[in-house]
Amino acid sequence: MKKVIISEKLKSYRYERNITQRQLADVLGISPQAISKWERDECCPDIALLPLIADAIGCTVDDFFA
Repeated sequence: MKKVIISEKLKSYRYERNITQRQLADVLGISPQAISKWERDECCPDIALLPLIADAIGCTVDDFFA
């Protein structure tokens, strides 16, 4: 089975769209430190947040798993 690395995809999509960790955190109502932890693969976002994250960075939830 292929391992899904959400951290890498999140960071890549965020950079491509010139969205800062702070901007994404503000949209999601969480701390920028949480975004940083996700991108460093220290922890994963709650699955319930994935649709909100995808919408905020202009992709689909499926893009994280492609």
